Amino acid sequence: MTRKPLIAGNWKMNNTIAQAVVLAQEVSNLFERDWADAVDVAVCPPYVDLKPVKTVFEFDKTPVSVGAQNVYWEPSGAYTGEISIPMLKDIGCRYCIVGHSERRTLFHETNEDVNDKVRALFADKVQPVHPIVCVGESLAVRDEGTCLEFVDAQVRAAFAGTDEVDAKDAVVAYEPVWAIGTGRTATPEQAQEVCAAIRATLAELFGAECADGMRVLYGGSMNEGNADLLLAQPDIDGGLIGGASLKAGSFVEIVKAAL
Repeated sequence: MTRKPLIAGNWKMNNTIAQAVVLAQEVSNLFERDWADAVDVAVCPPYVDLKPVKTVFEFDKTPVSVGAQNVYWEPSGAYTGEISIPMLKDIGCRYCIVGHSERRTLFHETNEDVNDKVRALFADKVQPVHPIVCVGESLAVRDEGTCLEFVDAQVRAAFAGTDEVDAKDAVVAYEPVWAIGTGRTATPEQAQEVCAAIRATLAELFGAECADGMRVLYGGSMNEGNADLLLAQPDIDGGLIGGASLKAGSFVEIVKAAL
């Protein structure tokens, strides 16, 4: 099965509204409309930037989606500081990053928290927001030689209690923690090995046909210099881009590598 690549930019906690609008406009200006036939593209700004950024792309009729960096699993209530799925839908988000390593490490999110968010996103089937489920190992785990087992457990935990009907539209992003924002990148062979193992786990959970249609991304210092080799791997279906997504030219070059 030929899977349509997805290039998603994670802006993290960067850009005021004015800065976000400028960056979105720069991406829009560089974006060729017919690329949408070959690649899906999204950016995931901070919450306050979501609507302004989406407005730029809508005004220009640029086929770039917006996604959130996180969400809470309850639809409303006394959860100060959290954002709900209905709020993301109202903005028009197509994607939501779930379980990023920075959320797990800095904010102590557990596998159970990630699963709650995934199941909540799956449960809301009207104008769904698709999860981009992040998994990945620390340097210590890789050095121990237990990387594949660790990532397998994260995938199984994230999708616990779900079925192939929901999972088919989910995205999994492999982000080795030791390569996020460090300038270090997994070799194409290392990335392919883990992404292939992720697909094998998805096949065990949901069947080979479903797993073959699900997109598995690589994240972790992907940039315009290494994107070609990473995206050439058979089980890497795009990228979750951090630092390089904050520069329009670099981000668009990665998009072009996925065409």
